[in-house]
Amino acid sequence: MADRSLRADDREEEIRRYADMVYRLAFARMGNTSDAEDVFQEVFLRYLTAAPAFASEEHRKAWLLRVTVNCAKKLRAAPWRHRTEPLDETVAAPSREDIDLWEQLRRLPEQHRTVLHLYYYEGLSTREMAALLGRREATVRSQLTRARQKLRDYLKEE
Repeated sequence: MADRSLRADDREEEIRRYADMVYRLAFARMGNTSDAEDVFQEVFLRYLTAAPAFASEEHRKAWLLRVTVNCAKKLRAAPWRHRTEPLDETVAAPSREDIDLWEQLRRLPEQHRTVLHLYYYEGLSTREMAALLGRREATVRSQLTRARQKLRDYLKEE
């Protein structure tokens, strides 16, 4: 059955299945809930309006991750963002250790947060990340190594 002919219930189930993945990546890219929610909404709006056909679930997952990265990049580059001040925000976490980790992750550059998130939370290989982010595989490995080292250094400071 082609994706275009799926019922609304099927689309809702797909959105539920991938909602956490899209939101986590949007949050990792944007660094706050408000912008992450905007990206999340844009990704699924595009998903519903484009109604793309996918060869497999892996293809669907890759499409959603790529669109999430692109939407976050587009939102970050919006002209109005350069004239605003971000609000300080704390992440609700079950333990103080998780909060401390998130505070240290926020100190990392966006590209480092992104590769850490894709590697540890989404389970992507460096090859998959390179394809998704439009970077060379060696660049992704280098960014992942640097991100781990910076995070390690930040955690030692604590």
